[in-house]
Amino acid sequence: MQTEPPYLGIAGEIRRRIVSGELAPGDRVPSTRAIVLQWGVAMATATKALSVLRGEGLVRAVPGVGTVVVERRAAGLAAPRSGPALSRERIVRTAIELADAEGLPAVSMRRVATTLSISTMALYRHVPGKAELVRLMSDEIFGERPLGAVPHDWRSGLELAARWLRSAYGRHPWMAQAVASFTRPTASPQAMRYTEWVLHALAGTGLPPYTKLHIHLSLFAHVQGLAMAGDMETQARQDTGLSAAEWMVRNEPRFNAISASGDYPFLNSLFEQDEFELDLDSLFEFGLQRTLDGIAMMIGETSA
Repeated sequence: MQTEPPYLGIAGEIRRRIVSGELAPGDRVPSTRAIVLQWGVAMATATKALSVLRGEGLVRAVPGVGTVVVERRAAGLAAPRSGPALSRERIVRTAIELADAEGLPAVSMRRVATTLSISTMALYRHVPGKAELVRLMSDEIFGERPLGAVPHDWRSGLELAARWLRSAYGRHPWMAQAVASFTRPTASPQAMRYTEWVLHALAGTGLPPYTKLHIHLSLFAHVQGLAMAGDMETQARQDTGLSAAEWMVRNEPRFNAISASGDYPFLNSLFEQDEFELDLDSLFEFGLQRTLDGIAMMIGETSA
């Protein structure tokens, strides 16, 4: 008697929960890590189980959340669909969806191949390895939404570029890890086009080329640093199930005990103010505007 593969059994159990209403539309289904722990299977098996459910149209990946149940269909279950022909574009898009849902560490050649229900060797015919795959993923994101025309005013241009980059990181938090080195940049056409756009915005400032590049990289580093903090927060929320506010409430007694020593008068004074609020958005705005103010002074000194 032939026994069905473990991944089909796992997919069947999760499917049962969805059909019965135990898992409602929008609810998170077990992640690959949760499946590994609950069923005692390998990561590849867990990935196959979720791939079956995605193919049936029962679940979808949501960036920063995980895999969730889709809206109930009018009647019955969707029949599995055969995907389009394998191509580099399809591989890159699959890897992006995987990274959006579970973070960059979840992306591997084997994991992407399993998600596509192909062999890992078939993947290597289109992409030589993970490093190249991540480069292609990042470049795809840089070309995802055009920046548009460069404003005549340098400050408007830099502000637009910084907000555009922050928006890209917001849609794809894993980018903060993928684009990590300034001293070893990769040859990526779309990313280079972004740099070209920023340098164009600074063209009429009178600043030397070397200074313009430093301005670009300083703003880039500001956005990327906050994006990395946001990615860490997303991962922590997925791992602990606690929001930042809930985490603070849980850890408040520890902070209060440390503050009660009286060794941190200046730090304590900050939290005695009711209007004090600290989040990544306020840090972004503060850093962006102060950086632009500093650049304005540099331009003024150059043109004086």
